[in-house]
Amino acid sequence: MTTPDWLIIVAYLASTLGLSAWLARSQQTAADYYVGDRSMPWWALAISTLATQSSANSFLGIPAFVALVPGGGLTWLQYELALPLAMVVVMLVLVPVFRGLALISVYEYLERRFDRPTRLALSAVFLLSRGLATGVALYAAAVVVQVCTGLPLPWCVMLMGGLTVVYDTMGGMRAVVWTDVLQMAVLLVGIVVCGWVAWGQLDGAAALLAAHEPARLAAIEAAHGLGDGAKAPFWGFVVGGLVLYISYYGVDQSQVQRQLAARDVAGAQRVLLFNGLARFPLTLLYAGLGLAVGAVYWQNEALRSAVPPGRLDYLIPRYIELFLPAGLRGLLVAAILAAAMSSLDSALNSLSAATLRDFVEPHVAPRRQLLAGRLVTVGWGVLIVAFGLTVGDLASSVVEGINRVGALFYGPLLAAFACGILDRRTRGPAVLMGVAAGLLLNLALAQWLGAQLFWMWWNLSGLLAAVVVTWLASRCMAPPRPEQLVGTTLSTAQLAQGLRGQRKLYLWLLCYGALALGVACWLGVRAA
Repeated sequence: MTTPDWLIIVAYLASTLGLSAWLARSQQTAADYYVGDRSMPWWALAISTLATQSSANSFLGIPAFVALVPGGGLTWLQYELALPLAMVVVMLVLVPVFRGLALISVYEYLERRFDRPTRLALSAVFLLSRGLATGVALYAAAVVVQVCTGLPLPWCVMLMGGLTVVYDTMGGMRAVVWTDVLQMAVLLVGIVVCGWVAWGQLDGAAALLAAHEPARLAAIEAAHGLGDGAKAPFWGFVVGGLVLYISYYGVDQSQVQRQLAARDVAGAQRVLLFNGLARFPLTLLYAGLGLAVGAVYWQNEALRSAVPPGRLDYLIPRYIELFLPAGLRGLLVAAILAAAMSSLDSALNSLSAATLRDFVEPHVAPRRQLLAGRLVTVGWGVLIVAFGLTVGDLASSVVEGINRVGALFYGPLLAAFACGILDRRTRGPAVLMGVAAGLLLNLALAQWLGAQLFWMWWNLSGLLAAVVVTWLASRCMAPPRPEQLVGTTLSTAQLAQGLRGQRKLYLWLLCYGALALGVACWLGVRAA
């Protein structure tokens, strides 16, 4: 790292803090702080949502998976194939209810539809799982920054975590969204620059493709993952991914909060439409970067020696260190910081929103809620940084387990909201029983069939178990009160009306999904 590199990094970090301080001037209420007073443009919310998906792990992990990881390759593209259909479901079923109720915490819906214990229980599940996962993500990103900068690891954890806490605490949702827009721009420039430099070291596309095994260039693995030993089965990704994405974009506070910040239901739906269209091209960029840098890796002894066998995700940082000139190195490190911070700020703000709205707000006077929200944000920031400083001492199996918590919970959590919206007989105690049943089933599958069952299937198994138990238990209880159903459920007629009103939009999104599948299949045919 040279002086120009450090100047670029400092300029990026200073602009982030300055923007947050400027945005903080207009905050008056907790609604300003957490949903931007529901006045933010849909396109900024859409870019912010996309930036949240582009973590440092994506910037470094996807290229390494495509280029070097055993069993890896372009099969990563299968992650994205179910996304357009998932967006249609979220736009049709979930957004009209949640945005229509003007929520701040998505778990408020559970109290309006069921009761307070259901709301608090599922909000607590989110806080625990998201808090642990965010601490792990901070640690993983700090390891990469350490490799790029040479700074001690604790400094990297505190630098990234501390700066994110500062600008998130000052600016709230507006700071998160507009800094994410800036960070997305820096990230895209970084990907393109790094890929362009790598392309210049190769003798065209033929050399790039020849450097990789044909199996690594196949984007589709025609398998199901139900006992066939497949590492990246097509059907496991498509079916399990459908449930995962509906749950993630539809009922996860870290994603839904941006939809709740939109001006109206149509704006929230545009946020999801943009992401349904943009994620596949972004993943293609990551994959192309992996192929280009991976080809350089196989041709260059110095790069092969610099990437430890047990840390293949060092591919991009080591490439930056060895081959990018001064100035561009700083730009790429800034891109890595942007990728990491765009994910951390969203998680931190959503943790703060759920904590304040679900647990703290009933005990705080309205005029003190903005201050309370900032204090809660600082509190979560301190906890996440502290966990990030200690997570390296945990066994690797514990860290991997935390990262897979989402697959255990996403199906049961989706069942809780889906049953509430689509089944008017559903009761709160039955929902808790269903979520518990889905989670227990997934834990059993992970314990006894972990090697035979591809983990993405946990999303579907948890959903089905939770739905069945919730439906049966609800039929053994008294029906809910009529006032609990007002604005919290959708009838078949309402769903049909929503489908007719946006049928062209939904059809285009589904056609785009078919096109993405066609591109993946074409890549597989070319590889063969």
